[in-house]
This record gives sequence, C-alpha cells and structure tokens, in this order.
Amino acid sequence: MSDLTDKLRGVVPPVVTPFTPDGAVDHGSLERVVERLLAAGVDGIFALGSTAEVGYLTDAQRVEVVSRIVQTVGGRVPVLAGAIEITAARVAERARDLEQAGVDGVVATGPFYALNDEAEYAEHFRHVAAAVAVPLIAYDVPVRVNIKLSPALLVSLGQEGVICAVKDSSGDDVTFRRLIAANEEAGRPLRLFTGHEMVVDAMALAGADGVVPGLANVDPDGYVRLWRAATLGRWDEAVQEQEALNGLMAIAGVAVGRSLDAAGVGAFKAAMHHLGQIDHPTMAFPVRALDGEARAKVEQIVDRCGLAVVPA
Repeated sequence: MSDLTDKLRGVVPPVVTPFTPDGAVDHGSLERVVERLLAAGVDGIFALGSTAEVGYLTDAQRVEVVSRIVQTVGGRVPVLAGAIEITAARVAERARDLEQAGVDGVVATGPFYALNDEAEYAEHFRHVAAAVAVPLIAYDVPVRVNIKLSPALLVSLGQEGVICAVKDSSGDDVTFRRLIAANEEAGRPLRLFTGHEMVVDAMALAGADGVVPGLANVDPDGYVRLWRAATLGRWDEAVQEQEALNGLMAIAGVAVGRSLDAAGVGAFKAAMHHLGQIDHPTMAFPVRALDGEARAKVEQIVDRCGLAVVPA
C-alpha cells in the first residue's frame, strides 16, 4: 500500500477553477478557495475534475492551475489531479505533466471517443500507471465518458497495484455497494470514494472511504461535519448534515434550459461569488455564467441555508 493510499480518506473536494471575466485563470480566487477548504478541515484536494471544467482547459492552463494549488496547499493534505484525455497515450502525457507539477496522485477516466472493450480498459489503466511514479486513481463517470467501469475490473486492477483508489461518480449506488463488497472480499486493495454527494451518509454507512463533493466548494464545513459524524457513528448527526446539504444542492436545479455544466458548476460559482469566495462567477468559454432570475434564485437558496459571507 502506497503512502498516498494510507492517507486517502474523508472529504476530498474537486476544486472549481475560477476565471477572470476575460477567461484567464483567477489565481487570487483560486488560492482563497483552496485556503477556505483547508481551513474547513478537508482531507485532500482534487484539481482538474469535472467541477474544475477540466475539459475546457488548455494543457498549459491545466498545469497552471495544478501548480498554483500544489504551491498553496504546501503539503498540508494530498493533492490529486485529473489527467482527463481520450486515450491512454494522451492520458499518460497529461499525467506526466501533473507529476512534474508536484501532485501526489493522478486521476484518470477510462478511454472515451475510442470504442474499447473491458480488456482494453485494463490495458489503458496499466499504461497510464506505468507512465508515472505517483499512484493512479480510477474515475468512474459514465455520464462524461459513456462507459461504466465494473467492480470486477476495478478490484482486479487494485490487486495488481495498477490503481490505488476509485472515485465513483456513476450515481449507480447499487453497483457501488457491490464494489465495496468485492473490495472487502479481496482484502481492501482500493480506497473507495463516492461522488454522489446527496447520499454520502448512506455511502459512509455502506463502507465508503470518503467523498469527492463538488458542493463542498460552497459549503466545505457541512461535508466535513457530515463525514466526521459518520466516522464516529453519530448517524443522526450525519443524516441531519446530509439533509441540510441536500437543501443547498437545490441551487443546481434552478437553471432550467441551460447546459448541465452551466446548471451545476455555474450554480456553484454563482453561490461562491455571492458568498465572496471568488471574485467572478465566470465559466469557461463558451459556457455562460448564470445571471438574471437563475442567479437570484441561487442567492436566495444560499441565504436561506444560512451560509456566511467570507470576510473581505
């Protein structure tokens, strides 16, 4: 078991990428967001995930974002970063860039656009793992890549030492329960994280090792309290925290008729701007930030949930 695997557990938020109005990475806001997460007591930082709008970033911007996050964190918690590309050779190139930028682990999806089978998925992950010295985490996100990584494949790769953990953002909690059971039977070669942030209490009870919640950009304290309560077996408290967070998640449902990126990450950014956490709610081009009635509804929900504005 790697040193990273030993540390991987708890709340590991996928950090948003703040932008200036002209589309440049907003380094000042990014640093404040990371410091806010660390102050809340998160257990790790995940850069360049879906919440970071990774698919819209250039290669140079990806390195720029990760370098600033690694510098800001300064070794206080592990930093993971997504090497999100369509095929193994391209993922390996991005993974090497991230390793040079100082990350503690690389996160990769299965291939997409390419039409592979499960044996080829396995070779994909083996190739990426061999390209870097830092550990590899598998990212199961069918809505983005149109494939579902099976429990048998993931556990087998864990037993081989190819991957050390899984971030499950499939929303398929039945299969995630089966992955937990298969991993347990195999001697727990993997750390298992749910990305289904509205059922974290249930997934903790089922045996998940942690959560990667995009909404933690808005309310990291709530997820830290939730996970700590679950870890201590205080299930009534965990459920109470989960229900409060589920109320806040209503912000992701206000932008009717907009793209999924605008409705989800756009709502997070609108809330964070309202709270003073980022200077601008700008989204990556060509996605438009929430405005008008949608933005006002987000702000109303945030205020109703009682979140505190960050002091200037």
